[in-house]
Amino acid sequence: MNCFQCCMSEEKVKRKSSKKSVKEHQEPKALSSFANISFKSDNSRRRYITEEIKKLGKGNISAQVFSFGELSTATNNFSQDNLLGEGGFGRVYKGILEGTNQVTAVKQLDRNGFQGNREFLVEVLMLSLLHHPNLVNLVGYCADGDQRILVYECMANGSLEDHLLDIPPDKQCLDWKTRMKIAEGAAKGLEYLHETASPPVIYRDFKASNILLDEEFNSKLSDFGLAKLGPTGDKSHVSTRVMGTYGYCAPEYALTGQLTTKSDVYSFGVVFLEIITGRRVIDNARPTAEQNLITWAQPLFKDRRKFTLMADPKLEGNYSVKALYQALAVAAMCLQEEAGTRPLISDVVTAIEFLAADKDIDDDSNLGPYSGSGEGSPDRSRNDGDKIVGG
Repeated sequence: MNCFQCCMSEEKVKRKSSKKSVKEHQEPKALSSFANISFKSDNSRRRYITEEIKKLGKGNISAQVFSFGELSTATNNFSQDNLLGEGGFGRVYKGILEGTNQVTAVKQLDRNGFQGNREFLVEVLMLSLLHHPNLVNLVGYCADGDQRILVYECMANGSLEDHLLDIPPDKQCLDWKTRMKIAEGAAKGLEYLHETASPPVIYRDFKASNILLDEEFNSKLSDFGLAKLGPTGDKSHVSTRVMGTYGYCAPEYALTGQLTTKSDVYSFGVVFLEIITGRRVIDNARPTAEQNLITWAQPLFKDRRKFTLMADPKLEGNYSVKALYQALAVAAMCLQEEAGTRPLISDVVTAIEFLAADKDIDDDSNLGPYSGSGEGSPDRSRNDGDKIVGG
């Protein structure tokens, strides 16, 4: 279980020492100022949300304020022809900003949907104060009257979900190298939130549909409405109502409402397993024993002879088997039942960087942070029945 701690590479140490200070991008006090956002009444929500954003942002808000008319023009009056997608939050349209001709994604929130005023305000503040190559860039927002609209950079390839889960037979699936590249970028986004932002930010809604992809399949985290500031000082967790998407929530958070950065690590493990297997975490169309991805995977983690059964069949075997073992080891560590036994996201980044680099790992000496045998990593000293996790 301790393969992360005992196998730190020099690459990890160098990467840690080269991290940029959060002060280069934000004023930490501004991030702390909206730990407990609340509005006194419906009237204040409607009249003063822009003022609240300015006040809580303490002059650090980089997002542009748009009028509803400007965004109507940009989206051709929110035309159906400009519709990029929709969900419980509302609809996303392609928009071209007048004057600059910048192509954007304009998310018009459903006023009766899941994302309310508090979540809207949190997203604007988070993405204005936090900046990283693996976080989506917020161009601006509109809070005219009852309208709640967010304007993002346009991500040419949509979401990871669009390319991974339930793809049509005529659509080419993601190859192994691209999958590892996407996982690496998403992990680095979480690493920035957990270990660079001050105080740390718990994302709380890590899932395939919230990982957006640019034209080169670089990944960026989006939808920060459920993000929560993490514990500070001697506190071990923050207590909050359980939010997020069923199947992705860490067990301790779902049961107790106690939230830590390790809750995000669990969610990352779920998505990483989806990336490896091509299966949804919850899929009621499958046989009963396979409907919950984690329940299906746990016994397979314990038998090396079955590891290849977990790889997405659409890959058609086009991957290194040892790379598959490495990836499954990372997923298994992230999915540990006890939060304390899960790795830090920075350790996950180190492991996935190695996989994404597409190095030759046919030689057992080149297995990066998982070299050597032991519980928590594939043991190459055994002939059969090897385990990734104990049990």
